[in-house]
Amino acid sequence: MLYHRVPRLFEALALARGDGRYGRLLKTLGRVQLLILDDWGLSVLNAAERRHLLKILDDRHGRASTIVTSQIPVQHRHDVIGDPTLGDAILDRLVHNAHRLQLTGEACENTTLKVALLTQPQTPEPMNRSVEAAAHDCVKYLLTIK
Repeated sequence: MLYHRVPRLFEALALARGDGRYGRLLKTLGRVQLLILDDWGLSVLNAAERRHLLKILDDRHGRASTIVTSQIPVQHRHDVIGDPTLGDAILDRLVHNAHRLQLTGEACENTTLKVALLTQPQTPEPMNRSVEAAAHDCVKYLLTIK
């Protein structure tokens, strides 16, 4: 299990691209059983961030589980991505075989959690308790109600 806030993940990917760790970091993100991407859509993605996100989701698509949390309403997802063509590709990988949970109320950081996406591999492995216990409290709640 690996947890990342999306803005910090993009910063880490940009740094890794500069110091030669980019391929290794992408491989790690692609192979982990469960990747949790928190706070997606806090700002419009730039071109590099769109490419990073597409690479990550493409490597994981149909192979591993991904949870994406966001406060962005469904109808504004393309606006956050900022490019219609890449937006279609990114959202296709997010939404295909996904379970969408829309929650309202207090979330862990005293904000309203609006949207959560859980994508599963085509042959999902059962989630063991140790992975669930290691997850962020909000995400743990999402896994529990899955």
